[in-house]
Amino acid sequence: MTPTDSGPTADVLRPHAEQRHADELAALARADDRARPPGWRLSPWAVVTYVLGGELADGTLVSPKYVGARRIVEVAVATLATDRALLLVGAPGTAKTWLSEHLAAAVSGDSTLLVQGTAGTSEDAVRYGWDYARLLSEGPSRRALVPGPVMTAMAEGRLARVEELTRIPSEVQDALITVLSEKTLPIPELGEEVQARRGFNLIATAKDRDRGVNAPSGALRRRFNTVHMPLPATAEEEVGIVARRVDEMGRSLGLPEVSSGMAEIHRVVTVFRELRRGTTEDGRAEVASPGATLSTAEAISVLTQGMALAAHFGDGVLRPADVAAGVHGAVVRDPVSDGVVWREYLETVARDREGWGDFYRACREVSD
Repeated sequence: MTPTDSGPTADVLRPHAEQRHADELAALARADDRARPPGWRLSPWAVVTYVLGGELADGTLVSPKYVGARRIVEVAVATLATDRALLLVGAPGTAKTWLSEHLAAAVSGDSTLLVQGTAGTSEDAVRYGWDYARLLSEGPSRRALVPGPVMTAMAEGRLARVEELTRIPSEVQDALITVLSEKTLPIPELGEEVQARRGFNLIATAKDRDRGVNAPSGALRRRFNTVHMPLPATAEEEVGIVARRVDEMGRSLGLPEVSSGMAEIHRVVTVFRELRRGTTEDGRAEVASPGATLSTAEAISVLTQGMALAAHFGDGVLRPADVAAGVHGAVVRDPVSDGVVWREYLETVARDREGWGDFYRACREVSD
């Protein structure tokens, strides 16, 4: 049963991983007879099986959540089983957040203890805040204290997640140093501290292109084991990832089956890969690259938008005209420099490629 069928998450637009895959997590827990680290819901073996997919002894099929090298997932899970925090680093669209969420769901049964990093993230979001009405009437007290996600994870022995670590101001990042090294969070206003229970750890994500934004200090970086998330190695692998995610999103939104648009998925993935790499897939021609990242996540967004257009304003079949505007918007961020790159790609690569005539014409119509 999926959340779109019935049950408590039937009307939820995006259920949390532990809600959407509750049946798989329960089946893994029943079948899991291996040693579990203190505070973990599953053993490291079962966590890896949940993430990468497989078939259990009772015949239950576990769907793959991440498509990539098994060793990357094993290293990430092994890190979380130690007292070292995990930092997932990679280009946009390499499933850092996706993997982080599913790891937290499998290990702790809760992926919601999340700090979303932005330029405005304050130390309160990382540590704790105050109920100011109680603070004014009662003074500093436990009742007036509002724990943040990291404090809650420490107190309950769960995984906390920090997204976009390098977007957080450096002085706020460094509030994590004591948490990760001493496994305590001081509350000087109360003369107390919160000590982490077994099972606590932290997963952070960061884009490798954001090193110049708010690079973590050496002291903080040493508290993490870093795992680099690669882009999909082959076009087939990336097509599979995009097709699976578009299908999941399409079903939750009541859009057409993704199989009706596989040709366009292949085309969009090919365009993004070629512009990203600066060469055609066959290696015969070089192409200029735009300033946009053209990540796998952006391809998913373009195709989901195209599926909505096909469903509501077309015949339910994904066609070039449905994705052309999305591709143009993803590629051309700067109308001058990126516009030149995109027109050159259309004229030198797309126009003469076999079977791409409709795609070329749809993209030219949007670009002109």
